Amino acid sequence: MSEATIANESVIDPHQSQADGSAQPIGDKERIVSIDVLRGFALLGILPMNIQYFSMISAAYTNPTAYGDLHGFNFLVWFVCHVLADEKFMTIFSMLFGAGIVLMTSHVEAAGRRPAPLHYRRMGWLILFGLLHGFLLWRGDILFTYGACGLVAYLFRKLRPHRLLVAGLAIMCVACICLTAYGRMSARWPPAQVERAREDLWMPNPDGVAKEISAYRGSWMQEMKFRVSDTLQMDTSFFVFFTFWRACGLMLFGMGLFKLGVLGAGRAPSLYWTMIALAAVVGIPVILYGTHRDFAGGWDFRYSFFYGAQFNYWASLLVSLGWVGVVMVICRTSALAPLARRLEAVGRMAFSNYIMHTVICTTLFYGHGFGLFGKVERVWQFEIVLVIWAFQLIVSPVWLRYFLFGPLEWLWRSLTYWQREPFRRDSALAQLVPNRTLVL
Repeated sequence: MSEATIANESVIDPHQSQADGSAQPIGDKERIVSIDVLRGFALLGILPMNIQYFSMISAAYTNPTAYGDLHGFNFLVWFVCHVLADEKFMTIFSMLFGAGIVLMTSHVEAAGRRPAPLHYRRMGWLILFGLLHGFLLWRGDILFTYGACGLVAYLFRKLRPHRLLVAGLAIMCVACICLTAYGRMSARWPPAQVERAREDLWMPNPDGVAKEISAYRGSWMQEMKFRVSDTLQMDTSFFVFFTFWRACGLMLFGMGLFKLGVLGAGRAPSLYWTMIALAAVVGIPVILYGTHRDFAGGWDFRYSFFYGAQFNYWASLLVSLGWVGVVMVICRTSALAPLARRLEAVGRMAFSNYIMHTVICTTLFYGHGFGLFGKVERVWQFEIVLVIWAFQLIVSPVWLRYFLFGPLEWLWRSLTYWQREPFRRDSALAQLVPNRTLVL
């Protein structure tokens, strides 16, 4: 299997040199299997959350009472996704991204070359991909965040593992400090300002709901009114005060875990079972308590947005580590090897599969496709998720029998190295040039 991250890929870079001295990334046989499996698992796991953002008004992603039925199986789907998926797989992707930075730099430096030019060129292209994805296709893009945070996380890569863990947690604290500070400031806002913020971020009025639904059921140009505004907010104010601190801190945390060997499935099984147990006996109960408080308070904007969300913010880290433990156990269990191989293939094509989620879901829900935005209840959203899971688990291994990379992985590598990379497995060039692997 292999290695890497995304929001996508595996590690980029060489530990060899060509005759002309150019860098050569690691080949298939040197990839870290458990990391690709983990990335594939996380890619599939994040879709039940993302599909809510594809198919419903934006406020419903953070406030389940803002839109849609929340009873019976619809409530069950939301509840299970909130406890087991919300923020958990973004956490895993961010940690894998950090691990990929360590992998990249170690291979480049082993070849006697400076990793900075390659790393920053790679991040630059990722930022561009993210901007195009967010502004033109879907407001929920995460590629821009990973690329921008990767510019900073790179500077910490040389720290020792335990310092990386501590630094990562410290950086994550900044987002909570910002939320708490804004929550306290909101107590002094005039009622009209509180209501505007509530309608913009938490509970839009009926007119606002109708406008958003109409836009996303309309043409691509009509969608742009909301998509551009939301993406701009995500990539500026929300990024500066929240997303940057969480994603960057988690990247450092992932670097530490990688250096400690936790992500390579090589530690003692007892460690992975301990991670699973901590998720079950500490992480999940904390999330349940936070959720109870939200419902008890009627999902009040000023409490749930600024304070209540922090229960899941921290507990999601423990639950994510529990998921890491589960995947490492899968990688070590021979009876589950067929499943691991399929997850590995999904992970090796994570960039392409991630964008495939966007293409499929925007076609289903937006007006330039079937226009189902706001019409599909949560239980049916999950039915769609199951179909996409099955498709990618079946198709990804088949694709990789014939091609070295997913199509977007190939494009990213070619742009990063400024040369056309081999693509088909049967090409003569592919037989001569070691496989280049890029990791997010």
